Amino acid sequence: MNDCIFCKIAAGDIPATALYDDGEVLAFSDINPEAPIHLLIIPRKHIPTLNDLTEVDAALIGRMHLAAKQLAAELGVADSGYRTVINCNHNAGQLVFHIHMHLLAGRELGWPPG
Repeated sequence: MNDCIFCKIAAGDIPATALYDDGEVLAFSDINPEAPIHLLIIPRKHIPTLNDLTEVDAALIGRMHLAAKQLAAELGVADSGYRTVINCNHNAGQLVFHIHMHLLAGRELGWPPG
């Protein structure tokens, strides 16, 4: 997608410091953090929303979750707790229409969210 900011980050056209990169999944810090640790985990494959997933994407979505687990451990928040969130469409707060997972940690996170 030529106008997708996350596709541009994945392609290296927009700079971002990769905290995780396995060739299919990339993670970097959110530029507008909502917690002391706020990362975005994206697939390199452009998928606009959760509604656009197919059976072919099942392993890719699993890789995103495994990346979150690894990052939480590396950042020292696996035991204290972290949250992962995938918003789907406008009313849920999705601003960039390239599927992405938020990893939030570093403080107590309230419930319910939003």
